Amino acid sequence: MSAGWLRACALVMLGLFSVSALAKDKTVIVIGGGLSGLTAAYELQNKGWQVTLLEAKPTLGGRSGMATSEWIGNDKTQPVLNKYVSTFKLTTTPAPEFVRTPSYLIDGEYFTAADLATKQPATAEALKRYEKTLDDLARSIEDPQNPAANSTLFALDQINVSNWLDRLNLPATARQLVNQQIRTRYDEPSRLSLLYFAQQSRVYRGVADRDLRASRLPGGSPVLAQAFVKQLKTIKTSSPVSAISQDKDGVTVKVGSVGYQADYVVLAVPLRALNKIQMTPALDAQHLGAIKGTNYGWRDQIMLKFKTPVWESKARMSGEIYSNTGLGMLWVEPAMKGGANVVINLSGDNARVMQAFGDKQMVDQVLIRLHAFYPQARGSFTGYEIRRYSTDPSMGGAYLAFGPGQMSKYWRLWERPLQRVAFAGEHTDTLYPGTLEGALRTGQRAASQVEDLAAGKSFEPAKVVPAATAAAAGAVAAKKGNFFTNLFGGSDDKPAPAKAPEPAAPVAPAPAPVPVPTPAPAPVEAPKPAAPVKAEPAKKAPAKAPVKKPAAKTETKKTPAKATAKKTEPVKKPAVSTAAKTPATTETKAQ
Repeated sequence: MSAGWLRACALVMLGLFSVSALAKDKTVIVIGGGLSGLTAAYELQNKGWQVTLLEAKPTLGGRSGMATSEWIGNDKTQPVLNKYVSTFKLTTTPAPEFVRTPSYLIDGEYFTAADLATKQPATAEALKRYEKTLDDLARSIEDPQNPAANSTLFALDQINVSNWLDRLNLPATARQLVNQQIRTRYDEPSRLSLLYFAQQSRVYRGVADRDLRASRLPGGSPVLAQAFVKQLKTIKTSSPVSAISQDKDGVTVKVGSVGYQADYVVLAVPLRALNKIQMTPALDAQHLGAIKGTNYGWRDQIMLKFKTPVWESKARMSGEIYSNTGLGMLWVEPAMKGGANVVINLSGDNARVMQAFGDKQMVDQVLIRLHAFYPQARGSFTGYEIRRYSTDPSMGGAYLAFGPGQMSKYWRLWERPLQRVAFAGEHTDTLYPGTLEGALRTGQRAASQVEDLAAGKSFEPAKVVPAATAAAAGAVAAKKGNFFTNLFGGSDDKPAPAKAPEPAAPVAPAPAPVPVPTPAPAPVEAPKPAAPVKAEPAKKAPAKAPVKKPAAKTETKKTPAKATAKKTEPVKKPAVSTAAKTPATTETKAQ
């Protein structure tokens, strides 16, 4: 009997040893505590991996929104986001009808879309003409995951959006509103690749604004980030990674003098932050070029707090409100404890100009303009909060926005792992970059890739057309004259633009919608500073894409419903930061 008992004990010990060995073989370090990193960590932990999450800042949540609530799309447009909202049992409330379509603040007067059609028909007609022309452009892209399918479309990457808009000859007010919408969702039109703009428009083609603002998430995206945080067992904040070394046996990640070892790594940080991490083996020239050369859209977000609403009652001032007078995109919401908050997004060159201003100076400039239209503003003003993504050295902007020529070099470059490192973050998603949906999708994709790597799967390097081919495509386009030539008529910011020939046979996009991210918060024209400001050199094209209907498949993976109790390893419990990336109507172009 004692021999049988000893045998049983030995089997139990052997079993425990085997489980321990198995667990040891499944270790992963996730670098970056934004929504994409949190998603990857959550998914891998639920699949039995030992996960350590490292975040450089003292708080988690990355570029989550600053608004005290946030509009999100329905499960048709944002299936992954809605799945996690359901999994974590987060509260949402239906969106009132008046916030489900954009409105306008023109010279201080509030207009709904219906108001604009009756009171400023010329502006309304010009906006419709712009939307129709953009829809025709988007329709020429059959597959949004392969936007440069022919030389004609490829040539669009050499043209910037501003040159294309010039050909439309829009009236001044309409052009100001269009510029504001584009810079809000992406970046300054002059810094944005026309191919990227067309591709993103194709993704959202046919998707109604109403579907993108279907419900309100009280607390905004930080609430979602905190829900992930509560499930994770091992989190280390204030842990900036300085080096990642790979070999045939695993990966070593350095934080100061401390080294962490694991089998695999998920790298979920913005490209600018990646530039601060030394990698061994070193990244190739193309990846290094993408880190330094990919344009990020600029956006700063300001929340102005008031004792009482200072605008006229009929101006409900909620949802997306585009201004033509230097106020940026506005989003107004009730304050949690009475009063009202106005979230204003300054973006594109407006944000670049304001980089020389301190926080208080920037707020004053915006308040001066608001006060000009609503004289009670100064007396009711109680304070502000601000998020400055543009000047954060770890971000270098708010979210990815390909500039002219950049898709030709870097398209889908970060979608595949390099040896034992998988990449995540809004900039690695082909369909929904710069959005909550995109960030969550890439976290799921990276988690799945780590599992595939552990199972022995290899990933072919991404195929990117060399720059020489791009130049050749531009030259071919320049020799032909037709619909595309007349419509686009220019290269990028340089003279003698390369013209784009018409595609052989434009194919109508597939009607099936794909998950769509909620549009990122839209800043508007930034106030002109009194003091001279140093102009910033032209940067690569912008970021966030317009809202049009998706025609591609969504990478939606199953998310385990149960989460493990969290055990934070950092000295102090990580708190979710309210860095702005998804304010109401603002989808987090987040990491």
